[in-house]
Amino acid sequence: MNQTLIVREENIASIIYTIRGEKVMLDVDLAELYGVETKVLKQAVRRNIERFPADFMFKLTKDEFDSLRSQFVTSNVGRGGTRYLPFAFTEQGVAMLSGVLKSEQAVAVNIAIMRTFVQMRKFMLSNIELNQRVEKLERLIFEHIDEYSDEIKDIYEALTQLMQDKEEKEPRRPIGFK
Repeated sequence: MNQTLIVREENIASIIYTIRGEKVMLDVDLAELYGVETKVLKQAVRRNIERFPADFMFKLTKDEFDSLRSQFVTSNVGRGGTRYLPFAFTEQGVAMLSGVLKSEQAVAVNIAIMRTFVQMRKFMLSNIELNQRVEKLERLIFEHIDEYSDEIKDIYEALTQLMQDKEEKEPRRPIGFK
C-alpha cells in the first residue's frame, strides 16, 4: 500500500462526498492517499481523539454507509469488505490529520486536499453569485416584459442557453506529458 501516488485536484474532488450537509472524505480514501493502512490511520486518530471533535470527524451510521456503498460500490469484496463503519473527516478534520500523520507524503497530500477544498468553495460561490444575478435579471425582465417583449425574450433565451452550457461542460483534462 506504500505506493507513490500522483495526487491531482480532480482525483481528490472525486472522493469528497456530501454527508449530513458537510463535504467530507472517508478514512479509507484518506488512508490510500497517505499511503497507510486504514487501520493505522484510525489508530492514530483514536490516540489523538481530543483533536477531532464532532465538527472535524464523525462515524457514519449503518444507513449512511449502506447508502454510500450502494451509490459508489465502496466495499472491497475480495478482501472481506469493511468490518467497521468508516470515519468521515470534514475539511478541518483533514487539516488536523496532518498533525497526527507526519510523513512527507501526508504533508504533500494534505496540501493538495486543502487546495481542492478551496477550489470547490470558490466554484460553489461563483455559481451562487451567477444564479443571484440571473434571478435579479429575470425579475427585471418580467417587470418590463410588455415594453420590450421580443428583445427581452431573445436575451432571456440566450442567458438560459449559456447557463445550460455551463452546467453540461465537463472539466478539462490536463495537457502534456505524464
